[in-house]
Amino acid sequence: MRIGVPREIKVHEYRVGLSPASVDELTSNGHEVVVESGAGAGIGFDDAQYVGAGATIGNVEETFAAELVVKVKEPQLEECERFGEGQVLFTYLHLAADRPQAEALMDSGVTAIAYETVTAAEGGLPLLTPMSEVAGRMSVQVGAYALQKANGGRGTLLGGVSGVAPGKVVILGGGIAGTNAATIAVGMMADVTVLDKSVARMTWLGNHFQGRAKVLMASDQNVREQVLQADLVIGAVLIPGAAAPKLVTRDMVGAMLEGAAMVDISIDQGGCFETSRPTTHDAPTYVEEGVVHYCVTNMPGAVARTSTIALNNVTLPYVRALANLGWRGAFAANGHFARGLNVHQGKIRHGSVATALGVEAVPIRCAA
Repeated sequence: MRIGVPREIKVHEYRVGLSPASVDELTSNGHEVVVESGAGAGIGFDDAQYVGAGATIGNVEETFAAELVVKVKEPQLEECERFGEGQVLFTYLHLAADRPQAEALMDSGVTAIAYETVTAAEGGLPLLTPMSEVAGRMSVQVGAYALQKANGGRGTLLGGVSGVAPGKVVILGGGIAGTNAATIAVGMMADVTVLDKSVARMTWLGNHFQGRAKVLMASDQNVREQVLQADLVIGAVLIPGAAAPKLVTRDMVGAMLEGAAMVDISIDQGGCFETSRPTTHDAPTYVEEGVVHYCVTNMPGAVARTSTIALNNVTLPYVRALANLGWRGAFAANGHFARGLNVHQGKIRHGSVATALGVEAVPIRCAA
């Protein structure tokens, strides 16, 4: 199969869909890979390394003409126009919060498979996990930066010092991103509270942190009380394929401490703060209701080399399955992979995505 790897064009997005090591495995298995010139240059993967791995270097038209296109971020509208029927796109999509992209992909006729809705037999979202780890860990460091007075924040040091209490970090959601955020916040010696709705998850978090982080039920009352006391609030809530619930209202934000900070990891799915709006690495923060907001939609792109390698570790087996078997064969062999199908023949095929967009879901059954 011919596989295309375009250069990402989202603002300050330096990740790349396939690393040279991944390309080497695919070409060694008889597949043809065309990489857009400069696709990995921002993270030290130059064209010569890709050629050495067996790829050919092409232009944007050649990479988007491949049977299978492997990206990292959702295609921008100008990229959506490059797709056609018979092609397969494999990337992060986050369509629930992006109607224009969803409609453009539907119009193109492409078969679009989303990393973030692929499931695993043991549970979880295996292709989202590494980026959730990265975003969770990053959220505390960018939140700490936002809290600095020169950046509009309260001027609070999360770890405190002798005689001064540490900053209070409140994390909404105790999944992969929230757990990683809590791990870093605890390591910075902050006062950390994690809220989650799952009793089983709360039990796990309590055992994991052994009192180093407080764990609470994410009831409306608890969320409000904790948010209003917080120096830093991190939103890490995810409903696979669906828009994120708005856990923090504008009224709550308005009642927060002046100069507090909020980091919305859920912004790709629409955000879990009512005051959230997407930002970029060029202008990552804004102040609303007296609170500094960080809502960058591609947080892991800031540490693009680490993120690319971590992502390829988990995506390569799926890319290999698509190349070896075609998407129908790959889905028939792995029903959990089939949950990644979001768009095919102009229809939304994933239930949660369809609900979020207000359209009918038209599922496809791929028999083994």
